[in-house]
Amino acid sequence: MPAAHQLAVVENLQVHFFGGAHPVRAVDGVSFDIAEGETVALVGESGCGKSVTALALARLVPQPPGRYAGGRVLLAGRNVLEMSASELRTLRGREIAYIFQEPGSALNPVFTIGWQIREAIRLHRPEAGAQAEALAMLRLVGLPEPEKRLHAYPHELSGGQQQRVMIAMALACRPKLLVADEPTTALDVTIQAQILELLRNLQQQLGMALLLITHNLGLVAETAHRVFVMYAGRMVESGVTADVLAAPRHPYTRALLAAVPRLEGCEGRLKAIEGHVPNPADWPTGCKFHPRCAWARARCRVEEPAWELAEGRGTRCFFWQELLAQPNAATDH
Repeated sequence: MPAAHQLAVVENLQVHFFGGAHPVRAVDGVSFDIAEGETVALVGESGCGKSVTALALARLVPQPPGRYAGGRVLLAGRNVLEMSASELRTLRGREIAYIFQEPGSALNPVFTIGWQIREAIRLHRPEAGAQAEALAMLRLVGLPEPEKRLHAYPHELSGGQQQRVMIAMALACRPKLLVADEPTTALDVTIQAQILELLRNLQQQLGMALLLITHNLGLVAETAHRVFVMYAGRMVESGVTADVLAAPRHPYTRALLAAVPRLEGCEGRLKAIEGHVPNPADWPTGCKFHPRCAWARARCRVEEPAWELAEGRGTRCFFWQELLAQPNAATDH
């Protein structure tokens, strides 16, 4: 995307946590960008650093135990990591808003739904009529009987209704960037589809950018323009979603695709990724994925691959060209 159209730019972001013998390098040099109105997906297993990266966009990682050890986060041209407390209060909600994966935990149980939405409006859009705007937002997200729901408490709503309230709260301030961190994890399949369709429609109506944090590649295929695959605190692959899913260049991306369950053409057991994400306090030497990689060679164990850009695709692997010549992971099983 041309620089003029970039809404958010993350450059070599490093977020460490302290408290033990060694610093925990949760985010270890991450770079990516989001254009105005674009949907970008950040994909990887739990423990890869996705959520910490997302929180760092609005400097929400608590200090201590966290520390922003390096890099920049530019939102509309301003470095978030250098903002004052008052600037951050203006930024959060108005410029960037969040939807979290467990709305039952994110909503305050002692206040009504209407009170919580009105609070966000009063803080960031004092010129708007809070009561009328709160009602309009509940209608916008398709919550049934919105007048009644304004007076309800979170425990009186279903999980899908709570998630719609979270979306209404996030959108009430008209943010330029909406960060959705596993927004459908706690919901059943039918409600997941409804929430995703709602997000797509609202994004088109309001013209905002969307950063989707997920481990669900099926969701990414339906939603995102571009995808960034993250492993062990670093990006390992990026590109246009259709290109990455059709021809993955990194063994980790291929392994994630092979683990996706399918209704047809799948015989035997699912292909799980052996092992687990390494401890961020003690990353492996060389390529961080090599202990779990079937393609690993001697070089991978001692030397870390550089981030290589080719044909609009980013890859962190010495042997991606050889891997690309092999059968697609999507048809491996």
